Amino acid sequence: MGEGSQNNINSQKIKNFPIPVPPMEVQEKIVGVLDRFDTLVNDLSKGLPAEIEAVRERYEYYRNKLLTFKEIPA
Repeated sequence: MGEGSQNNINSQKIKNFPIPVPPMEVQEKIVGVLDRFDTLVNDLSKGLPAEIEAVRERYEYYRNKLLTFKEIPA
């Protein structure tokens, strides 16, 4: 009794297997990161402006790279 489809593993071994749980402070940091990520992905009023700003910054960076060059003396 207490055996599953694997003869070498029984339910008691599974019940006694240690599962590490990070400290509450670490769990709260993880939740905070996931909450911010969820907001950026799902809240158009926050995520979309952030994405527009990132695209604008990339555009300006590459525009400046293309438009700043050394003139060749005539």
